[in-house]
Amino acid sequence: MTSIDRLTTLCPPPSPPTTPPTDWPAVERQLGMPLPTDYKQIADTYGPGTFCGFIHLYHPHAHTPWTSLTGPMPTTIRAQLQQERAQYSHPLPADPQDLFPMAVTDNGEYLFWVTRPATSPDQWTIAVNQARGFHWYSHDGTLAGFLTAVLSGQETVPLFPNSLLDHGAAFTPLIPAGTLTAEQPQPNSTMAPSDDIRAWARSHGYEVPDRGRIPAGILDAWQKANNS
Repeated sequence: MTSIDRLTTLCPPPSPPTTPPTDWPAVERQLGMPLPTDYKQIADTYGPGTFCGFIHLYHPHAHTPWTSLTGPMPTTIRAQLQQERAQYSHPLPADPQDLFPMAVTDNGEYLFWVTRPATSPDQWTIAVNQARGFHWYSHDGTLAGFLTAVLSGQETVPLFPNSLLDHGAAFTPLIPAGTLTAEQPQPNSTMAPSDDIRAWARSHGYEVPDRGRIPAGILDAWQKANNS
């Protein structure tokens, strides 16, 4: 049984698929790098959505640029890591340019591929950062293996809530088919300064940390409010 078979047996995908087929060569050209085979299988099988209502996988067909694999977030997050690396002495699992974010949690943790070696994506491992701190968790395996281990309870990520599996392993699709494709123009990806986003969030009742990464849910809310 393959890693994808184990994942889909543990956590059944939607049927039928919620998105049209992805033109992966076009996505990889846009990103300027190859992608792991298991990620492409997961994205094609599940579509955009959330595992256990907590882990949001970035997807080429995402309904918002802030959860799009080809949107502005990977560049933005890498820039934040570079800034933190210059300001603080905490260790990173790899150089920021070798960390590519491909998922985010409701708490604001990011899941990264450690993209080494760059030309062998099926050998990439997984790293998870702390949302409001400098701790990291590493998984020496693929994304499919990571999701299967976490959603089965065989592997515990200390950064994730203890209640993650209270309702079992489940996947919830987020959008109908065809909302956004890799071939369509990307939405406006110009991001306001982080201080402006923090000020907006606090004025609208959100709790946002004074430093570090702004949670994806707040970025999504800001985007919707300022582009409507």
